[in-house]
Order: sequence, then C-alpha cells, then structure tokens
Amino acid sequence: MTPLIIEAAINGATPKALQPHVPDTPDEIVACACACLDAGATIVHHHNSEGLLEGRHRSEPYAAAWRAIRERHPAAILYPTMGGGGAHTTIEERYAHVRELDDAGVLGMSIIDPGSVSLGPLDADGLPAAIDLVYQNTFADARYMAELCRTRRIAVHVSIFEPGFLRVALAYHAAGWLDSGVKIQLYFGGDALPFGLPPTAASLDAYLAMLEGTGLPWMVGVIGGDVTTSLAEIAIRRGGHVRVGLEDYAGARQPTNEELVREIVALARRFGRPVATPSDTAKMIGLRR
Repeated sequence: MTPLIIEAAINGATPKALQPHVPDTPDEIVACACACLDAGATIVHHHNSEGLLEGRHRSEPYAAAWRAIRERHPAAILYPTMGGGGAHTTIEERYAHVRELDDAGVLGMSIIDPGSVSLGPLDADGLPAAIDLVYQNTFADARYMAELCRTRRIAVHVSIFEPGFLRVALAYHAAGWLDSGVKIQLYFGGDALPFGLPPTAASLDAYLAMLEGTGLPWMVGVIGGDVTTSLAEIAIRRGGHVRVGLEDYAGARQPTNEELVREIVALARRFGRPVATPSDTAKMIGLRR
C-alpha cells in the first residue's frame, strides 16, 4: 500500500495558555520538530513569532532552526508560513523570506495559498465572532507565488481552505506550473472555527471528486478540531495522508505534538499502511531537489 505521509504542524498561532506544550522559543521548536520526526513525521511546518497579519516574516529564525533540525534529521522536509495580504503589505514583501530561504539552500518546500478566507472563532453565543480577520490572497498573489516556485523549481504545499482554492490550484496544475513537487493540503473547519467544509466523509468525497484523475497527493487536516478522531481514519483508508499538530488541534486534551504524531502512526499500523520514510515522501510529492 502507499506509504502514509505524516506532517506535524507544531505551533502556528496557538498560545501556551491554550495548549501548554506548544513550542515557541527557537530551542523548543527544534526539540519538538526532532521529537515529531523521531515519532514518524517526515514533514514539519512551524511559525516564527510574526503574526498572520504581519507582512514581513524573518528568514533567519527559520534557517537557524532548520539547520539544527537537519543535524539530526538531514532529510526532513521543512517549510514556513507567510503573512496575509492587504493594504499594509505586498506579495513581494510577504514572500521575501521564501526567496531568502531558497537562496540560503535550506528551503524544503514552500507554501501557496491560492485564495482568501475569513478566519475567527465562535463567540459565547455560538455566533461567528464579530472580528475583521480575513486571510487575503488575490489571484495576482497566487500567480506570483506559483511563478516564483516554478521558476526556482521549489516544491509546494498548496493550502485548500475552500473548494474554490482547489479550483485555482487545479488550473495551475493543468497548466504544468506545479511540476517541481506538490502536496495538496485539504483543510477542514472543526467545531472551533466555522470555515470551509466540515470534517466528514461527505466533505472529503467532494474534494476527491475534484481531484479525480489528477494523481496529486493529498493530505487532510482539521483546524479547530481533532483530525485523529474525525478524518484521519477515512484518509488513511482512502490512500491520503494526514497532518496533525498543535497549530490545528482544538479539544479537551492537552497533548504534545509528538503524541499526536504517534496516534496517526498507530492508526496507520491498524489499517495496514506503512509510514512513509523521508525518501518515500520526497518521491510521492515529486521533490526535484
């Protein structure tokens, strides 16, 4: 059977007050990433201290962490986040750290977010909180990201928050712009974040119908929920891959990132899926470098 790729998204914007095991210092990030890789992950995604609405993200903390991680796991695939768009910034500024990390020779994969989405929790009345938070990426932004990655032969994680995001990604795939390696990341909205499709088999079926015939590797993740108890088993059975981690997790527990990785490894073994090695992952994503 196709080996199962496990990604660990280890921090994001999750505060320690909510999940005490989330890493935020450079040393904590390195230690956590290595623990997740030891447990069976082959891809690690993390954030620095910059927020979602900060245009310029620094490349130096990423590079320092990744060099330290690769001393123990030289084949680990590591990639950053990026800030949202708007009048306060430009796509050139938002993507500058990607160029710098690629120039430094440490970038394992980049990120393409081909659309915009309103993000926010439910308030005490169970209504979407009345906040002005839009993670903005225009079609022009998506073109810039895709063209830079195509030109530099950088593999990409493509974030799918809504079905329209996938239509845009498939247009770039059909045009041959994603041929340096790609992972389609299907995000589902958990109970804590009312966006996108809910984490159900019917929702996944809708995305898989759109992906049919493309051969693109796909991965599920649940933001504001628990992928382990919702979509992980379904994805494992259907040949997909799984993203876990405290960036996405919401629930009553306070697990560590490596515990969440080990739970997916146990599910893979239960259903007969071997866990991907770094070389398996590179081959399935189509990494050219």
